[in-house]
Amino acid sequence: MMGPAHSLSGAAAWLGVGAAAAAAGHTMPWPVLVVGALICAGAALAPDLDHKSATISRAFGPVSKALCEIVDKLSYAVYKATKSAGDPRRTGGHRTLTHTWLWAVLIGGGCSVAAITGGRWAVLVILFVHLVLAVEGLLWRAARVSSDVLVWLLGATSAWILAGVLDKPGHGADWLFDAPGQEYLWLGLPIVLGALVHDIGDALTVSGCPILWPIPIGRKRWYPIGPPKAMRFRAGSWVEMKVLMPAFMVLGGVGGAAALNYI
Repeated sequence: MMGPAHSLSGAAAWLGVGAAAAAAGHTMPWPVLVVGALICAGAALAPDLDHKSATISRAFGPVSKALCEIVDKLSYAVYKATKSAGDPRRTGGHRTLTHTWLWAVLIGGGCSVAAITGGRWAVLVILFVHLVLAVEGLLWRAARVSSDVLVWLLGATSAWILAGVLDKPGHGADWLFDAPGQEYLWLGLPIVLGALVHDIGDALTVSGCPILWPIPIGRKRWYPIGPPKAMRFRAGSWVEMKVLMPAFMVLGGVGGAAALNYI
């Protein structure tokens, strides 16, 4: 799928988690619901860090472009080193390492550890990166015609304000993990979810997605998971734009209302 659909699906997924959490008796404070949805929307773009033409490659100027080059080469090297006899030859690393459940868990876990050990500045960096990505994904038309500096300023300002809101008692810094020293441990959850939602979205397209790597399936270690081929679509097609994106908006609205106990 394309960037806007990925981001919308990420936001909708976190709002759905908010609804499930409310039903299970762990209601999210509204700042957690809002911040988590934005982080998840940004994290839903991050697996494309292995693709030099993806939205994320433009998000942070030369830094993100260079990082995409490095991750592409790293992913390709891992693919070559671990592929089985049934896996096809490739010329690049797109839709390999960064499109797996293992990558999602490692990135989310790493951000959680950074949040609880690095203090406020680590939290601000995590928020800034994902809020910039959320702007690029959710407001992609506006972001494309805007200056990169304006997008970064919006991300930095929003990160500072939202971190201040979360720090207030009862606003969610200790949501779900309330032991001393575990503030913001939950930040990794929307990051893991966003990456997995991205992978599921890509699995619906023609090429599929090797979400389960390194678990082998048949003769392939990089098996492209997906529905029957007749049910798949091409990225950017009318199915994505006219069906899935409106569905994500509706589902996100319903999930948010349920999470806030309006329905």
